[in-house]
Amino acid sequence: MSAGLQTATDARTGKGERDENFPVASHLIHPRNRGAILAFYNYVRAGDDVADHTGLSPERKIELLDTLADALTGKGGSDPSVEPLKRELASHGLPPTHALELLDAFRMDARKDRYADWDELIHYCRYSAMPVGRFVLDVHGENPARVYETSDAICAALQVLNHLQDCGKDFRNLSRVYIPLDTMARHGADVSMLGREKATPELLAVIRELAQRTLDLLEEGKPLPVLIDDLRLSLEIAAIHRLAVVLTKGLLTRDPLSEKVHHGKAGFALTALGGIAATLVRRPFRPRAATTKAGR
Repeated sequence: MSAGLQTATDARTGKGERDENFPVASHLIHPRNRGAILAFYNYVRAGDDVADHTGLSPERKIELLDTLADALTGKGGSDPSVEPLKRELASHGLPPTHALELLDAFRMDARKDRYADWDELIHYCRYSAMPVGRFVLDVHGENPARVYETSDAICAALQVLNHLQDCGKDFRNLSRVYIPLDTMARHGADVSMLGREKATPELLAVIRELAQRTLDLLEEGKPLPVLIDDLRLSLEIAAIHRLAVVLTKGLLTRDPLSEKVHHGKAGFALTALGGIAATLVRRPFRPRAATTKAGR
């Protein structure tokens, strides 16, 4: 099957923005910006599906990711997942930097399946998660100096949270372990425990330590919604932040190998609305600053 893959789009699994753990360009986002975010998502999704494809060798994954990068920069041929993003970048006057950085993360996934410590994991997040937030902020014309730092903290937290929720699936399906090995060793755990139906006490201690560190990142990112000039984006991020806090706190008491961590639709909506309401209360008191168009 994999021999017939000629482009990154051929590796698509059919997963879309509605299948993600957090909202992707919900209708809170102004219609003038939703197209750019969805085009970015579909480009990134194509790269992610290449990196996770079990029928491709690491070398072939790198080739397809390089082809995806070349299609975006104009150095190579076309790809169905590329053209919409090229049009949106041109329309918004933005460079391809953030999309290309995400491809660097997928190249890491093709070559690497273990992380020694927290710093190594955060380095991965710098390429796998932080560019997503930065792109969304740039599309909205927010000031990077004002918002990148807190956005980076939230994006890293969301990435680590996903890793913790999916730690069993990642190990069983891809033999990939994002949980830092030194944290596992400190608690007497080992990677084979990720393949069990239920987490051992040692593995639960690991997950809880990392969940607490994730909560610390979310606390660093908490000011972001009131720093953003665009109201609709501010509310979208507030909803995502509140959802992430609730889910991460759930990992302090739940076992992601045997228990559901995700919200149902009703709980998801109520939690998001709580984040929106809290931000609406806080926004009148936020400091104002001149906005500059990032990358313009």
